[in-house]
Amino acid sequence: MDARTDEQATMFANRLRKNARHRRKWARRAGVSCYRLYDRDIPEVPLAVDWYDGRLHVAEFVRPDDRDADEHEAWLDVVVARGAEALQVAPEAVYLKRRQRQKGASQYERQDGSGERFEVTEGGLRFWVNLRDYLDTGLFLDHRQTRAMVRAEAEDRRVLNLFAYSGTFSVYAADGGARATTTVDLSNTYCAWARDNLALNGHDGPQHRVEQADVLTWLDDTFERGDRFDLVVLDPPTFSNSKRMRDTWDVQRDHPELLASTLRLLSHGGVLYFSTNARRFRLEPPAGAAVTDLTAETVPPDFTKRPHRCWRMVRS
Repeated sequence: MDARTDEQATMFANRLRKNARHRRKWARRAGVSCYRLYDRDIPEVPLAVDWYDGRLHVAEFVRPDDRDADEHEAWLDVVVARGAEALQVAPEAVYLKRRQRQKGASQYERQDGSGERFEVTEGGLRFWVNLRDYLDTGLFLDHRQTRAMVRAEAEDRRVLNLFAYSGTFSVYAADGGARATTTVDLSNTYCAWARDNLALNGHDGPQHRVEQADVLTWLDDTFERGDRFDLVVLDPPTFSNSKRMRDTWDVQRDHPELLASTLRLLSHGGVLYFSTNARRFRLEPPAGAAVTDLTAETVPPDFTKRPHRCWRMVRS
């Protein structure tokens, strides 16, 4: 091992150990079993490390360095192993993802076929996560606060969850007493995951529907049918070129049309939560809605960098 690798691995292990000591105290008080431990704190070690109830999920962010491919692999092995050792986590409980800029639906495509999943808890609810098969795990930790807000507003409301992924917002809404929930995603895999999460929490009745569809087409069809909702969660991908969508999707270019199509499904006084993790995103506020920026309130305390933007929109 070269001296530079040893120095960086030692810095990383020390920072991870320090962060874990503080975050574990906070997590016990907050009743949280999954949280971020490290988020590229040290520029020379561009990793995001999340704690999933005794397991480590490590995502690498690509940044230029002067190592060749073999040297980089050796560096990464040393750094991750040193971090796991610092937290006394066994090697088999460490899940490493090599994350690059994702194009289209690639961040949601299967990376492995293990089917390995386990339960975690958040907010008194239970969720299935899979740390091995996809770049993302089934539970976006940065939206923990947003999910709690949706639960607090859901009582007796018709709730719509678009681009729903594994349906966690729907579970929170159902737990908050929603009259009905509708969960829409393009992927059959994630629709099945959402159904499993709803069932895991006892919300598998007919009032909790999960529909596999292209969201943009679904919005038009639903407006024509006359269905309306009181609370909508809208967290679209940054970009997609999935063959199952009618067109390519770019959140900066296409969000004004998406917001207009979604807002017309809202009852008067209805609420839309809109979020994106596009870093340079500029919101074009939609007509007919009062808009409040909730980004500061929705970023959890375990995230030191801003992972998303979020707005609450009320239809006037």
